[in-house]
Amino acid sequence: MDITVLGGPAPQRGLGVVAPFDFALDRELWRWVPDDVSLHLTRTPYVPVEVSPDMARIVSEHRTLRDAVLTLSAVGPEAVAYACTSGSFIDGIAGERSMCAAMRQAVPIPATTTSGALLDALAEFGARRVAVITPYTRSLTDALEVYLAEGGVTVTGRAYLGLTGEIWRVPYQAVLDMARGGVADGADALFISCTNLPTYDVIPQLEAELRIPVLSANQVTVWAALHSIGIPAVGPYQALLDPAARSGLPGPAGPAVASPGPLAGEPSELLHREGEGSDTPMV
Repeated sequence: MDITVLGGPAPQRGLGVVAPFDFALDRELWRWVPDDVSLHLTRTPYVPVEVSPDMARIVSEHRTLRDAVLTLSAVGPEAVAYACTSGSFIDGIAGERSMCAAMRQAVPIPATTTSGALLDALAEFGARRVAVITPYTRSLTDALEVYLAEGGVTVTGRAYLGLTGEIWRVPYQAVLDMARGGVADGADALFISCTNLPTYDVIPQLEAELRIPVLSANQVTVWAALHSIGIPAVGPYQALLDPAARSGLPGPAGPAVASPGPLAGEPSELLHREGEGSDTPMV
């Protein structure tokens, strides 16, 4: 007797993701991915170091990247993304490009990084003046500013938390507080750095409040990787991904951004605004 099975899972296209060993936001990445795409994630080997420039270089070594991409090749992804901001900006634009080349050397498919995706996303808006907020220490935040300057982007304001671990535990309220402390008049866009920092649900809120495009590390990573295989990312009410949301914002030459007031709550006690001193979190 023949048995015919009807239905079944829809055909899937695959996207490979290489993440640092401490990455904890797999579920957030999936929120930008359409139903007909599967994410295949792998992590770099564990190294007992704090989030720092040294860690950024360790998790982005070319041999580590090649090994990770080879592991992903078992499931045949159409493209691969390195999901780490600091690991891909720490050695500048030349370092980011060499990382992509190392991944393509392992498996000849499109390869992107978070920091490369950031510059592409800013170019989408013609944004040359950007506010930056990070969970990092001052030294890593400085390195991000240097990377952006190399890409022709000026940092108009910034805020950071000074954290060296467990960044995935930062609540949305702290992200909102940082944004309010870091955005100054004249910014074309806001970038929220670190793929381990939760951001999905705050993006529409901040865009409505600040009236500029808001980009986050995980958002631009998925956007660029999917774009490389001709698939749009999913993100309702996010200007990078939703034409209706983009059309409601002024362009880079539009009116200056007014300093926003708080929606609720007090500023995070860990927040470092520019010029507030040491890298040690204020408690």
